[in-house]
Amino acid sequence: MEIRNIAIVAHVDHGKTTLVDALLKSSDGFDQRKGLEERAMDSNDQEKERGITIYAKNAAINYKGKKLNIVDTPGHADFGAEVERVLRTVDAVVLVVDAYEGPMPQTKFVLRKSLELGHKVLVVINKIDKPMARPDEVVDLTFDLFASLGASDQQLDFPYIYAIARDGVAIRNLNDERKDITPLLDFIFEQVEHATGNPNGDFKMQPATLGYDNFLGRMAVGRVYEGTLKPNQSVTIIKPDGSKRSGRVTKIFTYDGMQRIEASEAIAGDIVAIAGIPDIYVGETITTNAAIEPLPAIKVDPPALAIDFMVNDSPFAGREGKMVTSRHIRDRLEKELETNVGLKIEFLEGDHMKVYGRGEMHIAVLIETMRREGFELQISQPEVIMREENGVKMEPVENAIVNVPDEMAGSVIEALGKRKGIMTNMKSSEGNTTLEFDIPTRGLLGFRSQFLVMTRGEGSLYHAFDRYEPHMGAISKRSVGSMISGDTGSTMAYSLWKLQERGPLFVVPAQEVYEGMVIGEHNQGTDLVVNPLKNKKLTNVRASGTDEAINLIPPIPMTLEKGIEYIGPDEYVEITPKTIRLRKKYLKEHERKRSN
Repeated sequence: MEIRNIAIVAHVDHGKTTLVDALLKSSDGFDQRKGLEERAMDSNDQEKERGITIYAKNAAINYKGKKLNIVDTPGHADFGAEVERVLRTVDAVVLVVDAYEGPMPQTKFVLRKSLELGHKVLVVINKIDKPMARPDEVVDLTFDLFASLGASDQQLDFPYIYAIARDGVAIRNLNDERKDITPLLDFIFEQVEHATGNPNGDFKMQPATLGYDNFLGRMAVGRVYEGTLKPNQSVTIIKPDGSKRSGRVTKIFTYDGMQRIEASEAIAGDIVAIAGIPDIYVGETITTNAAIEPLPAIKVDPPALAIDFMVNDSPFAGREGKMVTSRHIRDRLEKELETNVGLKIEFLEGDHMKVYGRGEMHIAVLIETMRREGFELQISQPEVIMREENGVKMEPVENAIVNVPDEMAGSVIEALGKRKGIMTNMKSSEGNTTLEFDIPTRGLLGFRSQFLVMTRGEGSLYHAFDRYEPHMGAISKRSVGSMISGDTGSTMAYSLWKLQERGPLFVVPAQEVYEGMVIGEHNQGTDLVVNPLKNKKLTNVRASGTDEAINLIPPIPMTLEKGIEYIGPDEYVEITPKTIRLRKKYLKEHERKRSN
């Protein structure tokens, strides 16, 4: 059987996973009675809640007697390590671009990786039914992006097609009848050569991702580069450093739709999952010939952020979590390292662990997964990882694209300017302004929540790592201070009513707080210790007009992302399975200033 291997890549929210849905429904073996839920490949709970793809996943369809292996990849820059791994397993890349927005920061990132690997790139201009769609102009913008990334003449002559993924429609020319997705399938099979590899050679495979089965244990998922393998065959596993160990493959699976189906053999060119090697890692070489050289190691871009993970030592520690010790947290992080290639962890003295990731969301997804598993911990403010080149301190700079209504552009330019952002482009069309900035990663930390308030939720902000540049100096970010509880107990509506004029609150009446817990913002920019437990003094005298109506402004709900963005260098985010709290690292007696 002829096999084609493709990865579908795009900027976040350009319709990539929806396009995969349409392709799965067009498979010769698709069961119409069972149907397919929307964005079926986003099977993880957090993926469904956030509406984004976090983990790369495999699927396959049969079309006219041929097999098409599809890898769905994340569109968010923080999960770029997932993209970098799976690009090694495919022969071509289908780049999905929004017919209105055009190429965005993550489009640039995934395209650069694809071109470096020499892959053929097929472009799908999606969402051509948008009222403001400009498909022909977007094709030109995509060509400009290819040229700016140094594409070869052959790569610059990229084939393209138009689609409306939501409706399951693809057309080669804008005037064609909009019927179904088959023009895209024909297009892929025409443009992508079938997978090559000598089926009679020594078996060679490199896991790009790891799966897990409750009965079979850890499974290696990757492409077979050469040879054929059958169940119960002995293999040699070679690490990138050349060290070897033996193993035995118990079962082999291939993909049909989104299902893993047991196979009698793994053949060259196919993407398979194999079970039986309990200690297999991403990037190792599985082979039947112990004398061969290992396949090139899978390299990913270095992390850009670091966050300290610590045991929760707040007064409320251990109330809600089951996994609370440093041993629990350490074991869980070591397990995460097995599959999360973009993550690095430094185990420091005592109860301290430094976790390095690609961005705030990359680490936040890990923390959210841990708290759902019953973990309790506290984390520090994110810090950007600097590096030194020829004695010069260098910092990561990102390419950011902002889209806002025209009347809000000025305030966004001013806010990013204060954070060392340099505007490189500005366009206005149909009442919306698109701004492009080069801005240090430090400047973007904590900006998203401010941006949402500033644009009243009407703006969009996307960014991706671009390059390193000399350190740009101090950046002032937070203009507000913290309101800190000076006592432990339950909050009172009366005291919160008096405190809300000093700044937005994070707590509600009758909520348990402790000394040193951050309960709100202080608008004047300094930290303020307050008493949120005080109630109104009651007397037996009642007179007309002395009772005041207590009107409380709804508090700002404290989420994990909000906490990570908000905290200062002397604060922690306390994370439990049920609650997110902010707290000061210490509260000196002589600094306490009581406020009514």
